[in-house]
Formats: sequence, structure tokens, C-alpha cells
Amino acid sequence: MAMGFFCLALFLYLSLDPDSGYYTPASAAPSGKEGVEITYGSAIKLMHEKTKFRLHSHDVPYGSGSGQQSVTGFPGVTDSNSYWIVKPVPGTTAKQGDAIKNGATIRLQHMKTRKWLHSHLHASPISGNLEVSCFGDDSNSDTGDHWKLTIEGSGKTWKQDQRVRLQHIDTSGYLHSHDKKYQRIAGGQQEVCGIREKRADNVWLAAEGVYLPVNESSK
Repeated sequence: MAMGFFCLALFLYLSLDPDSGYYTPASAAPSGKEGVEITYGSAIKLMHEKTKFRLHSHDVPYGSGSGQQSVTGFPGVTDSNSYWIVKPVPGTTAKQGDAIKNGATIRLQHMKTRKWLHSHLHASPISGNLEVSCFGDDSNSDTGDHWKLTIEGSGKTWKQDQRVRLQHIDTSGYLHSHDKKYQRIAGGQQEVCGIREKRADNVWLAAEGVYLPVNESSK
């Protein structure tokens, strides 16, 4: 466990811009500890509230729709393919370590493959809703990677274990999952898709992760 955390910390240290903030292993927060601020540059796992599956991706393309890298819900807690780095959208003044305010537009970069959480009008494989995929790379990102963060309740900045929704800017679809599971390419994993209606299955929480310290001036 200690070696796994060290490898994750080393990966983040090498991949994040040291000029825009700093990384410290002490900022890691255990799952279940409420009130930890989520900042740009943090690597987190998003848990689907209703099913407890983690938002997940791996280098396996969809066999239909866009053919882009698939995104699923994963039942385990420890898989490294469920880490996502929270990034601002281009053209903003937000920087690493800044707190993330309610209503902010963000991007989520899959830590292992460096692709962005993406959506579009292709149909999702199981339910036929909006497909959610991973697309692009460090130097290739577009508005299909932009998601609006909405905090459920009175919170002003995003915190761990806080109920949130992510709404895709281009399609207006909410990041969604349900208990419909794949049988072959991702057996036992459940579909993640976009739904334009606000439903109970649209709610996610930041769970495990490595959280960067907050720039106090960003609050």
C-alpha cells in the first residue's frame, strides 16, 4: 500500500506543473473524511452515489458509436484506472491549487491514459443515451471535454464527499450511471453515459484521492 501511494505521488509530481503550485503527500485525504477542499491539480476518484461504483477508464475502445476510449463504472476501490486529474478549462485564470467554486467549468483528465472525459451525440452502447468517452491528450482538448460542476446544497466550493453533478457543456447531458452492466469487453462494469434530465443517478462524490493544498487567495 505504501509503495502504491509513493508511485502515485511520484507520478503526480512529475506530471503537474511545479510553477503553478506544489505537491505534498500530506495533502492526501482518506475516503470518508469530509470537508477536504478539492483543488485544480488534485487526482481524485469519483464515486457514483447510488451504486458506489467509481468512474473508470482504460485503453479499450467502444465497439460502437465513436470508437473512442471507453468509460465505465468500476466496482473496486483500489484500481489506478479510476484516478482523474481535475483541470481548469483553457483561457481561464484558474491555476493549480485553486479551490473549485460551484458553477465552475472543469475538465477531468484520466491519469493513466492522459485522455479527457468527453461526451457527444453518439449513442451509449447499452441504454442508447449520450455516449461518454475519453478523448484527446495533453495537447489536444476541445469543448467536448468541458463539464459544469454543480454542488447539491449550499456549498460554495467543491469538497470531498460532497454531492455534486457534472453537466456536459456541449450536450447538456448530466454525467450518469446505473446498474446496467457490460457482459464482454468490460464484464461486471456498468455503463456511464449522459442524460439530459436531472435524476438521482446523476449524483457523484469525490472519494479517494491525492489532494493538493489550497491557494488561500482562491477561496
